[in-house]
Order: sequence, then structure tokens, then C-alpha cells
Amino acid sequence: MTAITPPARRLGPLGGLRNTFTLTWRSVLKIRTNMEDVLGLSLQPIMFLVLFTYVFGGAIAHGSTHAYLQFELPGLLVMSVVFATLGTGLMLNQDITTGVFDRFRSLPIARWAPLAGAVLGDMVRYVVSIAVTIGFGAVLGFRIETNPLSALGGCLLLLTFAVSMCWLSALIGLLLKTPQAVQTFGSLGIFPLVFGSNVLVPTTTMPGWLQAFVKVNPMTFLTEAERGLLIGGPVAAATVRSLLWALGIFVVFAPLAVRAYRRRT
Repeated sequence: MTAITPPARRLGPLGGLRNTFTLTWRSVLKIRTNMEDVLGLSLQPIMFLVLFTYVFGGAIAHGSTHAYLQFELPGLLVMSVVFATLGTGLMLNQDITTGVFDRFRSLPIARWAPLAGAVLGDMVRYVVSIAVTIGFGAVLGFRIETNPLSALGGCLLLLTFAVSMCWLSALIGLLLKTPQAVQTFGSLGIFPLVFGSNVLVPTTTMPGWLQAFVKVNPMTFLTEAERGLLIGGPVAAATVRSLLWALGIFVVFAPLAVRAYRRRT
């Protein structure tokens, strides 16, 4: 009688990539079937645009809500996408607490594939957030003042930065025990970064001690790059700094997230 050899647990890079893309598609299907998540992704940027434009716009832009809309929309793109990255940590935490990842361990797939698939699958959420923000902004009167290629570059830069932030969100989701804790501590970390920047107001209007933080905040560099790519202005320095920050966040938090994932699963 011939013995049946069990499948090898260690796969090559190509096999791991195939597993990753399969699980990426699983994440995309979860988004498509979870209409509450899609609705939340759509309503949040709309709410931000309406409230900030018509509540603060007249005061900040001296009565011109259109001028403030042109200024704020690139910043609201950054805000919406960065807050959307919290979803990565939430979904990972839910999958672990419900035992989904225990079932993955019994399959002959690369061990890191479920984690990478979850991160890549969330790209769809960011695309939705960007599309809704720019689309509804256009309804309110926002106009891209550069060209379609620059605007596309701004979207790609934002997606690149979001992927790096995903790994920080994933680490939070893997370290904490409940989705509620992920939401709470994730928001506590993101709020100072987002609102302690030039997303909504010019840096020069802030007190000196706060300006010192704003000028080194990665959200400031990303917002400046988005404004330059969408409505014109200096682009090169802010874009390079944004990419360097994205690379630094990825290099630091991706290995930590993988290590936490291995310990948790």
C-alpha cells in the first residue's frame, strides 16, 4: 500500500503570491457583501465635505465657501482614507476572534497570505473613499486645477500611503482583544496626526508650539502633495517626503504586524 504524502506547508514565493491574491479576492467579496461598510465609506466623506465646507468655510476663507472647498478637499481626501485604514485592523481582529484564521492554519497555504490578502483587499475601500470624496466635491463645486495625470498621481500617492498605514492598523488589530478596543485606540492614534496638521487650516494660523509639530507631521506632507497635484503648487518636496514616510511606516510596522500575527495565530 502506497503511503499518501501530505502537502508541504512551506510554499515558494509564487505559491504564496497565489494564496495572497486568492485571499485578497475574499476580502473584496466581504466588502461587496457588507453594504453597511460600503454605505459608511460613502457617507463619511460626504458628511465631512458638507459640514466643514459650510460650517467652517465662511469663517476660515472670509466668506468664500468655494475657496475653502478648493483648499480643504485634498485634506479631506487624506482624512477620509487614513480613517478608512482602521477597517483593516477591525476586520483582522474580527476574523481572529471568530476563529477564521484558525481554519486558515489548517490549509496548505503560505502563513502570511491571510494577512497580506486582508491588507491588499482593503485597497477597494480606499478607492471608494477617494471616488466619493472627489465626486461629491465636484457636485459642491470643487474643480481640479492641474490636469488628469496629476490628479491620478495624487490618487496613487494616497493609495500608497494608505497601504503603509494599513500595517499599523493591522498591528493594532492583532495586539488588541476586541474590535471596540481597536476602534478606540486606533482613533486615539489617528486623531492627533490628522487634526494636528494642515488638513483643514493653514499652518500659519496655529500657535508656534503646534506649528513645530505640524511641520514634521507626515499628514502635512501628504496633504501638501495632494494640494499641489490637484489644485497646483509645489509638489516635488512634499511628494518625496510623503513617500519616505510611507516607506518608513511600512518598514517599521509590517514586520511587527507579521510577528504579532504569527504569535496570535
